[in-house]
Amino acid sequence: MSAPAAGTAFRVRTLNEIAPVGLERLPAERYQVGAALDAPHAILLRSADMHQLALPASLLAVARAGAGTNNVPVAALSALGVPVFNAPGANANAVKELVIAALFLAARNLTQAWAFVEGLDLDGDALEDAVEKGKKRFVGRELPGRTLGVVGLGAIGVKVANAARALGMRVVGYDPEITVQRAWQLDAAVEQAQTLDQLFARSDFVTVHVPLVEATRGVVNAQRLRVARPGTVLLNFARDAVVEETAVAAALDQGTLAGYITDFPSARFRGDLRVVMLPHLGASTLEAEENCAVMVAEQLREFLEHGNVRNSVNFPEVQMPRVADAVRLGVANRNVPNMVGQMTTALARAGLNIVDLINKSRGDLAWTLVDVAAPVSTATLAEIRAIDGVLGARVI
Repeated sequence: MSAPAAGTAFRVRTLNEIAPVGLERLPAERYQVGAALDAPHAILLRSADMHQLALPASLLAVARAGAGTNNVPVAALSALGVPVFNAPGANANAVKELVIAALFLAARNLTQAWAFVEGLDLDGDALEDAVEKGKKRFVGRELPGRTLGVVGLGAIGVKVANAARALGMRVVGYDPEITVQRAWQLDAAVEQAQTLDQLFARSDFVTVHVPLVEATRGVVNAQRLRVARPGTVLLNFARDAVVEETAVAAALDQGTLAGYITDFPSARFRGDLRVVMLPHLGASTLEAEENCAVMVAEQLREFLEHGNVRNSVNFPEVQMPRVADAVRLGVANRNVPNMVGQMTTALARAGLNIVDLINKSRGDLAWTLVDVAAPVSTATLAEIRAIDGVLGARVI
């Protein structure tokens, strides 16, 4: 873990096109940004798959301009002491709007009705007659008074729940790990489900808003759908693998599900008019792309220039104001006893007075910032790097 030499720029490799308004947050006098840079200090991406990418020894940070990080090898980066940043909430409004649009699509059978009209090769009175006779097949239902079950009450789930309440729907939410911040944002009339089975049993529509991790893989499965109300509509704008397709197909055939709307197309459902598949449009708005780019660029800059950590999926949140004229040291280490003690001992041996220090941990990882009153020598930095459990250290 080495910062660029004094006077040289941080090299940021982009694996996708990033909104220019975000890249503008990385000024040219301090950053070199491009798709073909060697030995990058940071990688900035959206949907590119990093799992097959060789991780350069120069790498200090990875930032994804979006919420999910399943395309990023988080575990491998954690083992190297490299933080992974994302943009939670930056695309929340875009996804919320698409979910609400999907509720209307489902409630009023709009895609099926559109396909019916498109298939009418008629004109004049014949067309009008066919329309009048055919529209009875697409009688829908209104949303006020219907119940929406929201699985996952993070940034997106809370916005969806509140928007549904504004439409007059009853809302039942399930999230055993809801944060205090999200709980404060949630409409007070949203009801709590104690279990997922309870949520499915009470809902006319169910929408899923959870990250894809092992605990959420296949969270919508045959067991859940067995207790769902007949005629339920399922919406998936989270990740494809949180829903078991085989169980959804069976539930559609059995009538448990009246429809399935997903942002993740599958060949299994091609041609099935009960299923609406969209081409991963959740965050595909100009505003969302710009919001995500700005957020991660600012987080990346704050980490590279000051060592502060905000919105990392693997590192703890760490914010420490700079002390004037002090030299800052950043250390990534395993979360084991006596790490800070060994670091401060090495600094004391070098005659370096500590003027400020913060150490935070998250799971197996810890991040330490130390401001000292004089420059840290190459030998002292090497001594700290050699401590068993230190994953990387740099002067910031």
